[in-house]
Amino acid sequence: MKTSFRLIVVLFSIILVVSSCSRKKDRFLSRNYHAVTAEYNTLFNGYNALELGRQSLNESYEDDYWEILPIERMQIMEEVMLPGQNKNENFSRAEEKAIKAVQMHGMNINGKEKNPQIDEAYLLLGEARYFDQRFIPALEAFNYILYRYPSSDKINQAKVWREKTNIRLENDELAIENLKELLEEADAIEGQDLADATSMLAQAYINTKSLDSAITQLEIAAQNTKSHDERGRYRFIQGQLYNELGKKDSANYAFDKIIELNRRTPRVYLINAHIQKAKNFNYDDGNKLEFLELLTDLEKNRENRPFLDKIYHQIGEYHMINGSDSLALANYNKSLRTNSRDKKLKARNYEILGDYEFDYANYKIAGAYYDSTMLNMEKNKKPYRIIKRKRDNLEDVIYYEDVAKATDSILTLVAMSDDERLAYFEAFTTELKAQAEEEKEKQKSVERQQGLATVNNDIKGKSSRGMTPSGKESSFYFYNSTTVAYGKNEFVRIWGDRPLEDDWRWSSKRSTKNNNTNLGQLATADTDSETFDPNYYIEQLPQDDKVIDSIAKERNFAYYQLGVIYKEKFKEYQLSKDKFLSLLDNNPEEKLILPSKYNLYKIYEVLNQQDEASIAKNDIITNYPESRYAKILLNPEQANLKDENSPESIYQNLYKELSNQNYQFIIDECDDKITLFQGDPMVPKFELLKALAIGRLNGFQEYSKAINYVALNYANTPEGIEAQNIVDEVLPALKDDTFTDAEDENSFKVVYYFNKTKDEEVVANFKTALNEQIKEVKVFNLKTSLDVYNSNTTFVVVHGLTSFDGANGYALSLQEQKENKIIHQYFITSSTNYRTIQIHKNLETYLELQINNN
Repeated sequence: MKTSFRLIVVLFSIILVVSSCSRKKDRFLSRNYHAVTAEYNTLFNGYNALELGRQSLNESYEDDYWEILPIERMQIMEEVMLPGQNKNENFSRAEEKAIKAVQMHGMNINGKEKNPQIDEAYLLLGEARYFDQRFIPALEAFNYILYRYPSSDKINQAKVWREKTNIRLENDELAIENLKELLEEADAIEGQDLADATSMLAQAYINTKSLDSAITQLEIAAQNTKSHDERGRYRFIQGQLYNELGKKDSANYAFDKIIELNRRTPRVYLINAHIQKAKNFNYDDGNKLEFLELLTDLEKNRENRPFLDKIYHQIGEYHMINGSDSLALANYNKSLRTNSRDKKLKARNYEILGDYEFDYANYKIAGAYYDSTMLNMEKNKKPYRIIKRKRDNLEDVIYYEDVAKATDSILTLVAMSDDERLAYFEAFTTELKAQAEEEKEKQKSVERQQGLATVNNDIKGKSSRGMTPSGKESSFYFYNSTTVAYGKNEFVRIWGDRPLEDDWRWSSKRSTKNNNTNLGQLATADTDSETFDPNYYIEQLPQDDKVIDSIAKERNFAYYQLGVIYKEKFKEYQLSKDKFLSLLDNNPEEKLILPSKYNLYKIYEVLNQQDEASIAKNDIITNYPESRYAKILLNPEQANLKDENSPESIYQNLYKELSNQNYQFIIDECDDKITLFQGDPMVPKFELLKALAIGRLNGFQEYSKAINYVALNYANTPEGIEAQNIVDEVLPALKDDTFTDAEDENSFKVVYYFNKTKDEEVVANFKTALNEQIKEVKVFNLKTSLDVYNSNTTFVVVHGLTSFDGANGYALSLQEQKENKIIHQYFITSSTNYRTIQIHKNLETYLELQINNN
């Protein structure tokens, strides 16, 4: 009986509790039950998930210290997410928990929420959506709090988060207005809320370029935040903004504030504060010795190892400014060897090294550095294009230097006696053998060390992965460290260093990163093989006089090209002079002698070597009295006026051919004259004229290539500057090859198209007949033209029609008249589309569109 009574009491109590915890009843027990359950269960788990998501965002985000840092560390993803997808599972979980809290514990009774935790659930919902980069839904959640819970203790946080979202949506002006209104309520916001509000107001000011105002707000944020992490970041951004405004002393004061925080702020801010102060160092009045000691202490501090790339770079900057080039270059290279993740820093190091080699005329090495620079830069950005232009300028000089070096080496060996050649290659193969022996010893040493390491591992105990469940050593190949190490060595010995990709066995896939592979093959080569036989190399040398003469001509032409390039493009007159003198010493072809001597004369004048200039001038006048160069030297002002064969006269005549649309003739003639007048100041003009003719004949793509060639190869001439202006301003305007719908246009054409291989008389007769018909039209002011489309097609065009239907009707009427019918294939186009057809040579595309529209 007692047991039954107790059971009834327990059941009654449970029913009483359950009924009293209803979300529909405004009772003390219900309110507190749902509030406590929501706070310590659902919302607790939701905030934990949110924090995990934020941590993953921070860990994946890399700050760019070359630019002003954002207030908040969050990488905005460009990809569009489909409904139901999310960027981070933790934020999805946090959102689910927030929704669950509202659905399971919300107590909306008579239009009023009785659970004091629901406003926090909506705040969690908004934050989760914000970090998941769904800003519009996040804004809805924050606005809901402001609308439904105006007396909530989270109201200031909701307002700050709303403006953070507005800033992400690029509504900066609105965010500034709302945050200023919030801050005017002096008693309503303080502590961390005040820091969050002012920091986001600073971000909005930065976005709108109001840097002074941003600095003021960051000062308030730094003083009120509870997080040393945030304080260090705010101070660093302050320093960056002061630097941007040119206030270095104020910037250094902000960076000193970070340095004073020391271990209380992340070390990345501390080190970058030191680096920024170093960039602001006054080399005229500052204590250089003390400054160098500071940089050296930063380098030696073991805690700074992750930041050695920045420290070495800054030490390199110090030595470069002080004129200690060798120390500077050593530190730039040290910075590169740290395997830095900062691509901009790597690009900067490579660029500095490239510029240094460029200044010392080591163009091939400079080109290699510029290649590495571009690998670490974003394509299609202005800095990338600048470096690419520099690199492209070096293309020819690198090519001809390689040709000159290779041909010089071959001709030098050919010129040796048999005994001298044998002695040379014996020394060469002896050195190869020594390298092979050295590499063998290295390989043996590596194998011995690996063997010792394996023995030590065995002594210490087998790894769990290498043991079977019974405790015995596994026989599986990849669990045995000895066999794996041996296999790796054998693979490298046999195949070399191969990338992990398809078709790896092809010889072309061999890595060229270093010479270890080649040395490894030498080490395994038989000492009696042809690799170490001097006669093997001697037999590779050319024996035929014709082949040797061809190599000599190639070498001489390379010298001539290098002389012109160094003189015209890089203004390296001493280098140019050396190349021309070497060329004249090597019995060059007749056509290269006179231009080389004239170029030498011009170089002597620039170098103020008047005696050499007089000798060169007299040589040309005496030995080549009928040449154009002699006439120029004797009478510079009159020579070109009287000579119809001068470059100027030829250029003027060719330029007139543009109006006659003889584009292919212009291109061919320009090619001839560019070769004939190599080194003459008129050559860039011929190149620019040729590019224009190529564009008219072959369209935008070919024109773009041709005009870029002129801009790159004649950068220091007026024609090169003009070409660069075309590249920067004209080409982007011409790039669009799409056709308009032409509904609003009032200028149309009837275009008859002919195969150019047809007799020109046929096309001329057709145009004459068309002109006769046009004379009878009184309503429109019609006229015809003969236009070249490309090398295969010619257009006969009727201009002056005002609508598509009118133009088509007129063409049909010409076909249907009783006498003198005009029948030929044609198309109708607006003036705008006709221009596009001629610029991009996309007639076939236009005709297909017309067929599809009909």
